[in-house]
Amino acid sequence: MINRILYAIVIIFLVVSYRKDEKKTKMALKKAWKAFENILPQFLGVIILVGILLAVLNPEVIGAILGGQSGWLGVIISAAIGAVTLIPAFVAFPTAALLLESGAGIAQIAAFISSLMMVGVITIPIESKYFGRRLTMWRNISAFLFAFIVAFIMGRVIGG
Repeated sequence: MINRILYAIVIIFLVVSYRKDEKKTKMALKKAWKAFENILPQFLGVIILVGILLAVLNPEVIGAILGGQSGWLGVIISAAIGAVTLIPAFVAFPTAALLLESGAGIAQIAAFISSLMMVGVITIPIESKYFGRRLTMWRNISAFLFAFIVAFIMGRVIGG
């Protein structure tokens, strides 16, 4: 129901925008379509990969590796996977939802998302060029440690 309301609001604003300035609205829609075309391959690739992994790994396996009963070892594994993975946020959050539905724990997913968004192992060479090696390492290490704090808090607050 909420989706329909949001779509209706968007359509109303689009009509208002179109009536106010047809040219700008068409240009904005073209830019939005181009952005969508650029994002689509990444999005589909990750969704297909996650789909294959969820098909191969049953909920019991996911629960054993990343479930609430996996404890801090599962949190460490999740944080490490997030730290070395480079996927955009709009793909990460649906992926996290799928993992939660398949038996992953709250703390483990919190560590995964936190390290995914804040730690950039893959981008260290580029970041080092602009900020220097020392600052880059300090930022990444502190962000990685912060992922554990987030996991602990989320595990306590949401996980029960």
